[in-house]
Amino acid sequence: MERVRLTSPAKLNLTLQITGVQGGYHMLDSIVTTIDLFDEITVKKRSDGVVTVVMHGLGSENIPPENNNAVRAAELFVKSFSTRGADIVIYKNIPIGAGLGGSSADAAGVLRALSALYGVPLPECELLADLVGSDTRYLMRGGWARLFGRGNEIAEINSALRPEFLIIAPHTPVSAAQCYKKYDELPDGLRKNSEKAQAALEAGDYGALCGSLYNALYAPARLLNADAERALYEALSFSPDGACMTGSGSAAFAVFSHEMLCRWAKSRYNGAFTAICAKTYIPSARLR
Repeated sequence: MERVRLTSPAKLNLTLQITGVQGGYHMLDSIVTTIDLFDEITVKKRSDGVVTVVMHGLGSENIPPENNNAVRAAELFVKSFSTRGADIVIYKNIPIGAGLGGSSADAAGVLRALSALYGVPLPECELLADLVGSDTRYLMRGGWARLFGRGNEIAEINSALRPEFLIIAPHTPVSAAQCYKKYDELPDGLRKNSEKAQAALEAGDYGALCGSLYNALYAPARLLNADAERALYEALSFSPDGACMTGSGSAAFAVFSHEMLCRWAKSRYNGAFTAICAKTYIPSARLR
């Protein structure tokens, strides 16, 4: 095998609570799911130990290599397992700086591709994920899950629920670092929404799930970027079953029970942001 092609999904945070700070990192309690919005990744073997990464789309061409998690993941893989290098090409479909996990999705996809290319077991690659980004380990698995710690402690959730999402993604990002810093200035107090959301997922209670949506970072995000507030307002304008910001923003999403309703909402969206219809995506085989 000389080349591997795969797709790597985005994620949504249906809940995001801050439970404390340890070692300089904010501890999370978050219900997440992957969605069928993918970056496309091609990895080809090299004869030497060099790693190259070429990005296409959504302004990704301007990401400096030192800030690119796909580069970090590949270089860490080659160093850790003493393999040859790789030429990597990534086509971006996941909006950048939107809280959809695009950077971590690229790193996770690169690790999965290199695992297949060089025959390194996936669980061993997963050990590298936490060194790259907080969501990377989860995005190597996907599906419904509850995340703890920095987002690297994963409790998988089995659920038959498959909501539809209309994502409203501004073109201006929110800095995650600044968002957490701003949160420290106006903490919200611990909520129990993640517990409620997990119970709703396990019971197949769509209404209870929609009633549990919450993001502790929304208040600081809207102060840092007015587009985060606008995106949520526009998501709510379609009277969905629920709506919330994802990650540290700036994207928001509306939740619908049927694809037809989601596509109806998108067809009537006339705002200035990017609107995307997405489904809950559960990989056929999770990493074990």
